[in-house]
Amino acid sequence: MKLGNNIREETSKQERTWAMFCHLGAYAGYILPFGHILAPLIIWLVKKNEFPLVEDQGKESLNFQISITIYALVAALLALKLIGFVVMFGLAIFAIVMVVVAAIKANSGERYRYPLTIRFIK
Repeated sequence: MKLGNNIREETSKQERTWAMFCHLGAYAGYILPFGHILAPLIIWLVKKNEFPLVEDQGKESLNFQISITIYALVAALLALKLIGFVVMFGLAIFAIVMVVVAAIKANSGERYRYPLTIRFIK
């Protein structure tokens, strides 16, 4: 086992692909209500015992999506004072970019840690 950002020196293509899908599954939220949480949750629950990278990245994706949901709810409350609209727009762009970055890192076999994430699932 290698220390640092990589979980293992060698991760299978299948493991890296499922880890990437843990992150990209968040885009299901644009199709289904709470899909941004459900898709990573389902992938994580099904594949976590099979692949260590999926175990790690699934939790990370879930924590980020739950955190973003909380931040969006706060921004919606702030929208009553008009500042929330700007916050929601910035939050949406931030989430889109961070999911892409995380998916690329996971596909290369690296553990990625989202910024501004509350660690609900450890």
